[in-house]
Amino acid sequence: MGDLFGMLKRRVDDNARKVVDACAGEIAGFHAIEPRSRASMMEFAVVVRRRTVELAASGEPLLDSDLAFIESVGELRGTQGVAPSCQRGALALHAAFTLREISEAAGPADLTDTMRVIDWLARYGPAAQAVYTRGYFRGYERFLPAASRICLLATMVLHDDPMADGLAGSLGVPVTEHYLVMVVRMVTEPPKKCREEVVSILLQHYRVPFGWQEPDEFVALVPYNGTRPEDSAAAEGTGLALARAVAEVVGLPCSVGTAHGRRRALVQAAALARKVSRVAPIERVPRQVYGVPDVFTELGAMETPQVDQWLRETARRLGDGPDLVPTLDAYYRNDMNRLRTAESLHIHPRTLDYRLRRVRELVGIEPGSTHGIRVLSTTVTRLLAGAWTEHGFA
Repeated sequence: MGDLFGMLKRRVDDNARKVVDACAGEIAGFHAIEPRSRASMMEFAVVVRRRTVELAASGEPLLDSDLAFIESVGELRGTQGVAPSCQRGALALHAAFTLREISEAAGPADLTDTMRVIDWLARYGPAAQAVYTRGYFRGYERFLPAASRICLLATMVLHDDPMADGLAGSLGVPVTEHYLVMVVRMVTEPPKKCREEVVSILLQHYRVPFGWQEPDEFVALVPYNGTRPEDSAAAEGTGLALARAVAEVVGLPCSVGTAHGRRRALVQAAALARKVSRVAPIERVPRQVYGVPDVFTELGAMETPQVDQWLRETARRLGDGPDLVPTLDAYYRNDMNRLRTAESLHIHPRTLDYRLRRVRELVGIEPGSTHGIRVLSTTVTRLLAGAWTEHGFA
């Protein structure tokens, strides 16, 4: 008969010291940890290992007092300002070292006891990690303001950080499987104070992950349940309200790109939304949130320099006529309805007819034809997105 539990008990202090040394040596956030904090880490590592051996040997679960102690240590780490990425690394090291310790202590006759310890860890380890994480984020609230934590949450959800759910829970933000990823791209970089003001104001009205991923790029992850068209439309409505609020506070023109994505694939969705934002129209007040279906021809043109150059020549010709670009923009936005278009432009329908004839004369394309819709609407959108600033339409 083996002596696995006895061996693990005798090695508790040495094993605890090894994992604390590993945390201090391998995780950046623990490099300069204070002696008092290091002593706290040592105490935690010793207690957890001792209780694991005792309870696994008897087959008993963690007591409420054990869970309360684990949660209090997590809260202390949060209060100390240990970053979530560092904390995640520390938990991973603890888990890896625990399994290594069991392997090193086990002898040929310890198979049954080894399986008992591993089974106990599988049963009760997740609950211990859950309360530790809950305590950690409760303590982190006292270290990092809500505005900074909501930005951090956006980054964590985007990159599928396993601790994102814990941070979301502490902020009261729902976490779902489906998201509308929205990128609001400003024409110039807003001042840092203005960016901070945007987050503080939006936080009063919205509980979704958002923040500045770049100095000129605001990203929001709008959650929604299911894949029905009405679910998607509701998310786009929330996204549009957010984009308008950002534009209002910043006071700069912007373009808005979106893409739908699921957890564990949001980085790709964000990359696509970013591309869409680069070809979407630049507007002072966003009229809609643009997705791939709205600008797929513009995306193709941007990726094909020869096509983009050809459209640029069309744009140059349109520049020879007054008000032709906003006229065509309104014309296609109103589904080529003459009366609605003229009304939106505050002009007489005959004036609209004259401008459309002028387009035909300048570029040799009928605006209302299938060919005209494809070429001219793409050209106009590229112009409004600031693609060719030399024409003065950016």
